[in-house]
Amino acid sequence: MKNRGKGISGRRIAVCLAGIAVLALAGCGEKDNLKNLIKSENEEERVVNMFSPMEKTAPDAENTARSASDLTVAMAEEALGVTVAYKTYTAEDHQDKTYDEVALDRARNDMDDLYLLNPDTIRTLGEEGKLMDLSGLDSAKNLREIIRIANTVDGKLVAIPQEVVAYGLFVNVDMFRQYRLELPDTPEEFLECCRVFKENGIETPVGANRWWLETFVFAQAYADLYNGGNTEAEIAALNSGEARYSDYMRPGFEFLQEMIDLGYIDAEKALVSEAIEGEGADFLAQKTPIVMAYWGAANTETAYGKTDFEMQVIGFPSSLGQMPVMPMTGFGVGADAVHGEDAARVLDIMVSDEALRVYSEANRVISPSRNVSVECVPALKPLNDRIEEGIYVLGSNTGMKVEQWGNTCLIVRQLLSGDTVDQCMEAFDRLQEEALGR
Repeated sequence: MKNRGKGISGRRIAVCLAGIAVLALAGCGEKDNLKNLIKSENEEERVVNMFSPMEKTAPDAENTARSASDLTVAMAEEALGVTVAYKTYTAEDHQDKTYDEVALDRARNDMDDLYLLNPDTIRTLGEEGKLMDLSGLDSAKNLREIIRIANTVDGKLVAIPQEVVAYGLFVNVDMFRQYRLELPDTPEEFLECCRVFKENGIETPVGANRWWLETFVFAQAYADLYNGGNTEAEIAALNSGEARYSDYMRPGFEFLQEMIDLGYIDAEKALVSEAIEGEGADFLAQKTPIVMAYWGAANTETAYGKTDFEMQVIGFPSSLGQMPVMPMTGFGVGADAVHGEDAARVLDIMVSDEALRVYSEANRVISPSRNVSVECVPALKPLNDRIEEGIYVLGSNTGMKVEQWGNTCLIVRQLLSGDTVDQCMEAFDRLQEEALGR
């Protein structure tokens, strides 16, 4: 969801979340005219209203899109005798209200029953008491521990995904071979690859958008925190104010600033580009060798699932090597939803092992259930191998007092807009002070 996708933004975030990716959904714009809000018609008596992102369509287009997630919805409809009515929204451009802004408004006003949410929205609504505790669902017993931890707010499990969203770097292996480059592990190696591409006429080595550059930051900021064996103590130090988020974030922001200064990223274009829409065409045309995206983008032909070159998906450069970044999106049920009980039953079936097996086999993604696994496409093997080794960082963690995914996305935009690294660090310090009640 920002697209932030889900990692959910614009059209592609919509794709990510509709498959529960992305999420990073898109979240940070402003327009009061919600011309892209589409309502399902023919709502029956036992209805569950589900709000989710959607591919861009005409405002009056019939909502007929039903992907792998919709197969699980159909299972719930048949088992429970209910109808799930889709309410969808997609921002037209960077000036529109984002999906997250619209989702927050709808959930706060109890306009729907079931919501597909980005991590920062999950946290906000969970803290406001607007999401139902889902820990009592039968399906919740099968969740991987990482899912349970990431989506627990104030002791309540407030969201469950159909897919574990993992972000990585999508690289054109043919172009790396052409210039005799190894796939990079560290920030220094990554910058050297960009230098070689730039010197050989590749105008912009890294394709970027306004949603996902924070993935570089998280990989460098939290590689040791999540993989150094001292996670709990380091988070406790951040939450108490003994340690500062800005100290963790600074290396990643300095890295982004260096890429901007050297022309490896087009900051002006990234600032106004939606996910995949801004950089996807150049990547597929082999004008840009590196982009960032979520796992599901490697499985769909509408994104990067069909290329004319060899593609691999690797982790982001870090001190510990290639690092997957995993924010947690999920479905939440409104605490005061009109059809809350039916919505919870629908979700329980949608995220049951039986339904997740259908979903995961169709989308070839990582399942949130510890009982479901599928083989990934070859391009994803490098990223998957790291995740299977237990090497990754979280892009969202409700155990941290400062929300991560959304705030970092917004502060990265400040950098793209011309703020200095020091000004961006001051923004993190202010957030931490506010979280500590100072």
